[in-house]
Amino acid sequence: MDWKLFIARRIYKNKEEGERNVSKPAVRIAIAGIAIGLAVMIISVAVVIGFKHEVRDKVIGLGSDILITSLDEVQSYQVTPIVGDDSLMSVLGAMPGVRHVQRYATKPGMIMTSDNFQGIVLKGVSQEYDLTFLKRHLLEGEIPAFADSVSSFQVLVSKTIADKLGVKVGDKLSTYYVENNIRARRLTVAGIYQTNFSSYDDLFLLTDLRTVVRLNNWKEGQVGGLEVSVSDYARLNETNEQMLSFFYGKTDRYGGKYYSQTVEEVYPQIFAWLGLLDVNVWVILILMVGVAGFTMISGLLIIILERTNMIGILKALGADNTSVRKVFLMLAVFLIRKGMVWGNVLALTCCALQHFFHLIKLDPAVYYIDAVPVELNVGVWLLLNVGTLAVSVLMLVGPSYLISRILPARSIRFE
Repeated sequence: MDWKLFIARRIYKNKEEGERNVSKPAVRIAIAGIAIGLAVMIISVAVVIGFKHEVRDKVIGLGSDILITSLDEVQSYQVTPIVGDDSLMSVLGAMPGVRHVQRYATKPGMIMTSDNFQGIVLKGVSQEYDLTFLKRHLLEGEIPAFADSVSSFQVLVSKTIADKLGVKVGDKLSTYYVENNIRARRLTVAGIYQTNFSSYDDLFLLTDLRTVVRLNNWKEGQVGGLEVSVSDYARLNETNEQMLSFFYGKTDRYGGKYYSQTVEEVYPQIFAWLGLLDVNVWVILILMVGVAGFTMISGLLIIILERTNMIGILKALGADNTSVRKVFLMLAVFLIRKGMVWGNVLALTCCALQHFFHLIKLDPAVYYIDAVPVELNVGVWLLLNVGTLAVSVLMLVGPSYLISRILPARSIRFE
């Protein structure tokens, strides 16, 4: 066994056995600093990753990764249809990186009751619509069988609208839409959902595609747009560029021009806000690494001063400064390792408690979710541990040079 490692272990084990030494409080503080710093870093990153994914998945669940609409609609903000027939959907669905394609249409209108009214957007979807997100947020009732060929006259209503209008599952809603004249539809509430996404819950009712297409007086095959889900979100922009290239210069049989944009382009404010969270994480990481590193520096300096006599003896026996420095750096690694173990235990325990019991709540009107989410990425977790160990040891290299200033003749007599 390397003699430097042997001495470092002996010093570490002596401290563990509780021998009298003045450095014990400083060492405990250093270990606690490493533990708390690493725990805060792991928890912070887990919360930010979880929060970003929860909000992103909610935005995508309400729409899609890529939205294909009419170019005229993008430029004028008017609802302009495009042709979204089965052949186009088959071509798009076969493109690399595309997981799913679905049609939709929208129609702004109003709900009126005997004593209240509410502006709405009626969104029609077809039989290929992915219901996974809606099923996860359905509170009451059931999701009707949406289709593009038959009008069901059933709708899903958000809890926000249901509470405001005082309606429940099975009630009839009188809805009105302005075209050349006022058109009315009497719809039955089939279910009530809640996404906690106010811009959606405050407006949208979901029904079948056929109802909305007829309200808009669109021609055969026309829809409001196509929602495309990608198989790999990391390649979102690449897939969108592929869509733009495919539609470049193409028009549908009615002269409509296609345009493709990502969910990040549709909701730039939300994704810009999520991007700012990364800055907060970096600030926390830098502060915690600094705190942990400086507590270890103070602990190491106290240990070196306490072991001045031993350092002198080692030098008198022929050990050079580099070898003695390695002894204390190895000792520091043992102490950092102990702090990291406790830090991981603390962080993982806190993350598990929050994940399973949702102890810390959030206001869904502000944050779109009702509890602090945590998502532990194994790769990021390993990187934090390795980075903490590496940075902490590197910060101790400079202070360890104090050993070179200790002279054997004086230090052997040091008490």
